[in-house]
Amino acid sequence: MTAAAHRMRVAVYHHNSDIRIEERPVPIIGPAEILVHIRAAGICGSDVMEWYRVPKAPLVLGHEVAGDIVGVGEEVEHLHVGQRVVVSHHVPCNTCPLCLSGAHTACHTLHTTNFDPGGFSEYVRVPPLQTDRGVLVLPDSVSYDEGTFVEPLGCVVRAQQHAGVRPGSTVLVVGAGISGLLHVRLALALGAGRVIATDISDYRLQVARRSGAVAIDAAAAGDHLPDLVRRANDDRLADLVMLCTGAPAAIAQALECLDSGATFVFFAPPPPGEPLAMPMAELWRREVTVRTAYGAAPADLHTALRLIATGRVPVTDLITHRLPLDEIARGFALVAQANESVKVIIEP
Repeated sequence: MTAAAHRMRVAVYHHNSDIRIEERPVPIIGPAEILVHIRAAGICGSDVMEWYRVPKAPLVLGHEVAGDIVGVGEEVEHLHVGQRVVVSHHVPCNTCPLCLSGAHTACHTLHTTNFDPGGFSEYVRVPPLQTDRGVLVLPDSVSYDEGTFVEPLGCVVRAQQHAGVRPGSTVLVVGAGISGLLHVRLALALGAGRVIATDISDYRLQVARRSGAVAIDAAAAGDHLPDLVRRANDDRLADLVMLCTGAPAAIAQALECLDSGATFVFFAPPPPGEPLAMPMAELWRREVTVRTAYGAAPADLHTALRLIATGRVPVTDLITHRLPLDEIARGFALVAQANESVKVIIEP
């Protein structure tokens, strides 16, 4: 499969409504690399953030991937052809001061690594660093589709570790898209006493309820969201708030729902340059912690895979659409519209 004569199809992203299927040579792997045949690739919410993606376009996106190893370089000893795997696109160096302090996802290497060309293709070449530390072998009990959840759930695992989700705590999840729903399910698996989820989509609120959350329509709640949180939480506000949408109105709402001593996590960012009013004096007076969470370190991915494999965080029922590569434009539209879809998976 490494011969230059072999061709494959890829989906080239220009913007959310312009994704073109092209043909390219199958990548040739080096001695410390592997070639993976992609069986399933999830569309991430970040894939449809045009302010984030368009400046780098055209490019082949797709980082939530699972597939089969079909080629192995002669220097690779820990992997072999035929293994079913999840591949991480970003990996840390593990030697810089950031990595040594535990801040792996702030590592410069992590931010500059990727695979070739991207998960929305039939094959990917996995560079040496990712081959060394970014490949997870799927247990027989975990499907390719479930494997696409390892990366997004790994990001959620890291965020909740940062936030300090504890047994009995009240977690408010703002935005019930796929990331928000994974936050709901992981918080409950970690023993949270109560999880409250907000969104403006009735469809997603229904899924949040099925996931075990108290669901609140953010649009209908308006300025009364703190009152509704108190009503659902024994007259208390939230111990932890996981922000899973960059909408400024949602951020303003969420900041009003923090109890004293609470932690607020920016899991999703507002667009660059978007003015953001933070009531710092009030947050200071009540010792509220505000922090961010980006990406997943290798340890987070391994934890996510165990959570999926053991069924502690069920994911299969969150898949609403499975589409071939030829229909990827429809998949991007579904995710960008954020209406009656949750997880959209492309199966090249």
